[in-house]
Amino acid sequence: MTAGPHGGSPFALGLLLRRAHARAASTMAAAVRPLGLELRHLAVLIVLVEEGPTTQRDLGFETGFDKAAIMRVVDDLESAGYAVRRAVAGDRRVRAVEITARGLEVFDTAQASAAGLADGLVAHLRPGETDQLVDLLTRFTYPPSSAT
Repeated sequence: MTAGPHGGSPFALGLLLRRAHARAASTMAAAVRPLGLELRHLAVLIVLVEEGPTTQRDLGFETGFDKAAIMRVVDDLESAGYAVRRAVAGDRRVRAVEITARGLEVFDTAQASAAGLADGLVAHLRPGETDQLVDLLTRFTYPPSSAT
């Protein structure tokens, strides 16, 4: 029998998601720690790789970081040479963050380091369940606007 919240508690889903996050985060943190990175850095690098240059405000929204936290993460990435801030045409107050070639290298290295560990996280699931889990979590996290 799997250990976890039972009894139909309205809090069961939140508790399970919290435990799942803690398990995945600790595993992935171990993968990037030797690179001098934290998961917060990877969260921003993922957005930059997927979206291209992105304003700090949008990075905060995409990662769930508040204004001060996203500023610190971008400062870290810029200090390491993994990202640069550039002026946005037409608005001197706004800066877009862009990943550098060095940032792409460390991102690729982090991805390779984490691949086996990520596979280990879901090794006990049956065939197809990993894809199903990702699909369900994606739809749960990003519900259609009419469902919010």
